[in-house]
Formats: sequence, C-alpha cells, structure tokens
Amino acid sequence: MNYEAGMLGRSERLEYVGEENRGRRRWLWIVGGLIVLALIAAGFMMRGGGQTAAKAPAGDAAKKDGGDQQLPTVTFAVPGRSTIETVITGTGSLAARREMPVGVAGEGGMVTRVLVEPGQWVAAGQVLATVDRSVQSNTAASLEAQVRVARADAALAQSELDRAQALLGRGFVSKADIDRKTATRDAAAARVRVAESQLRETQARNRRLDIRAPAAGLVLTRSVEPGQIVSSGSGVLFRMAQGGQMELRTQLAEGDLQRVRAGTRAQVTPVGSTQTFSGEVWQVSPVIDPQTRQGIARVSLSYDPALRPGGFASARIIAGAQVAPLLPQSAIQSDEKGNFVYILDGQDRAKKRPVTTGDVSDEGVVITSGLEGNERVVLTAGAFLNPDQKVKPVQQKKQ
Repeated sequence: MNYEAGMLGRSERLEYVGEENRGRRRWLWIVGGLIVLALIAAGFMMRGGGQTAAKAPAGDAAKKDGGDQQLPTVTFAVPGRSTIETVITGTGSLAARREMPVGVAGEGGMVTRVLVEPGQWVAAGQVLATVDRSVQSNTAASLEAQVRVARADAALAQSELDRAQALLGRGFVSKADIDRKTATRDAAAARVRVAESQLRETQARNRRLDIRAPAAGLVLTRSVEPGQIVSSGSGVLFRMAQGGQMELRTQLAEGDLQRVRAGTRAQVTPVGSTQTFSGEVWQVSPVIDPQTRQGIARVSLSYDPALRPGGFASARIIAGAQVAPLLPQSAIQSDEKGNFVYILDGQDRAKKRPVTTGDVSDEGVVITSGLEGNERVVLTAGAFLNPDQKVKPVQQKKQ
C-alpha cells in the first residue's frame, strides 16, 4: 500500500518536471525566432541605406511641394484699360414737350360736332369741334346787306358828283353844290367802310365759334361732347402735343445735374416695357429744389405710341466717357487711409497699392488713379492677405 502510494507520487513528480521542460523549450524557440526576425530586419535596413540616401533630394522636393500647398490661393487678373461711359440714372414722368391746351376762343354756345379723337394727328387751324351759329349767321347776313346798301349809296353819290362837275363849267351848278355833293360822296364811302368792318368783325367772331388746332400736332385728350354748352370759362376742351414731340422730365441729384449738358445723349425705358428709346437732353433746370436738393433734366423724344404722357420711365444719361482700369468690387479693400488693392510682384508676393475709385456700375468700379492696367491685381481673398505675403496665384478665366 505504501509502496504503491510512493510510486504514484514519483510518477506525478516526473510528469511535472516534463511539463516544465517543454515550457522552457517553447520559450527558447520564441526568443530565438524574435532574434532571427530582428537580424533580418537589420539586414534589410542596411541594404536599403544607399537607396534612402539616393532618394533624399526627392524627399526634399516633396517637402517643398508640401510647403507650397500651404500657401493661400488667390485669383488675379490684368485689368487693362477700357473706355467707360459715365452714366447718370434718373426717373421721372413722360409728358408732351410742348403741350397745347385748347379751349373756347369766342363767345361759345352749344357744341354741334366733335371731329377728332385722342391719338389723331391734326394740321394747324384744323377744326376740332363746331359750335351752333344760327344766330350769328343771321347777323352776318344782315351786315352783308348793309354793306350792299352802303355801296349803292356811295355809287349814287359818286354819280351825282360827276354830273355836277360836268355842269360846273356851264354855270348851271355853283361851287357850293359841288362841295356838298363831294361831302355826300365821302360820307357814303365812309358808311361803306363801316359796314364792311362790321361784317368782317362778325365773320371773325363766327369763325372763332369753331374750336381749332393752334398748331399741327397730336391730340392727347378730349373733354367735350356734342350738345355741351361751352364758353370762355369752360376750361380746356382738348390737349395737344405740338408736333407730337414727347419728353421725359427726370429728377436728378444736385451733383449729377452739374455733369449734364444740353445735347447729352440719353436712353429712356418706360415702366412695364423692355423697349428703349433714344433721345437727348434739351434743357437742364437752372433751379435746385431746396427741399429735395434735386433738379429736372428734360429729355426730348420722338413720337411713339409706347410713350404715353403721364407715364413713368427711367433714364440713362451718358454724361461722358473715360479710359481707365475697371475692377470688380471684390478687389477693392478699404482701411483708415482709403481704398487699396493687392497686386502681385514677380515673386508672387502681395503688395498693397492705394487707388482712387470713380463711378460704380454693374460692370464694376472705375479706378481713376493708382493703377496703369498692366498689374496683376488680386480679385478674391484680398481681405485675408497681409502685405508681402507669398501666395499661390491663379489667373481668372476670360468669360
């Protein structure tokens, strides 16, 4: 019993020693494998040293390229010099250049006919409307009869004078009779002239009963109908545009008005229309409104049905032209000293250049001084640059 127990304990100790030896062997294999891998890696490193040294310049270039990629990218353009028109814009109302109000010139009466409509062209003196003249016609007829009577009396007086003068030499008629007959003849001739004058006056009054066009032009409005009683106090019955000429009376600021002269070209566009009409300034107001600080420039226009008096329109007045560089507003920067732009030198460094700006339009900003036009001007990202900062320039593509 004891013997068997002792054999069993010995067997267990031998098995434990065997396991311990196998664990040591595995550990030695692992350490050996790591050493071999380390030696192989060292050999590769030693063999590739020459290649690494040979590739060192390429690495420097890559490092340099990486440095360039850190530079800010800016867009630039060479503006050159352009012919830029100085445009003044304004708005105002359309009207007849010479509007003619037409009313009753005579004593008036009942309108019998209206012969024209708005939009018609009429000649000078053309009848626009007629007024009843039945009473005046009878008066004129009576005066015509009186003229004929006066002429008959004058003819008789002249015949009697002629016969008396023939008998004067024979002694049948005295000198006093001749004088009386001469006076009678002269009085009859005077009565003829009075009657004729009265007839002409009546005929002139009758002609004034007709409402006539004072000059050739376009009828704009009509405010009378047949059957209406009119007189000199009836006001305006027709409105006409002399010669059909129109104009735009545009309001301009005081500063803009100083640059506008008679003969300046203009483009007028009525509200609600895409059609543009050419004209020219024919009168500049000599007075400035003290309240609004504005004045009126009157632009003459030829007749067109689309130009309706009383309508609203806008005007572009070409006040002159200049040759200068033109830049977008994004290129203009400002500080406490004024406006400036960034230009690029030969080393692609940003240089600050003070400039003076002129008119601003949809096309851009006019540079009146500070640039010649052949510089490389930074168009974008100028607000993020510092003077002498190196950049990566990209030229703007032409549109």
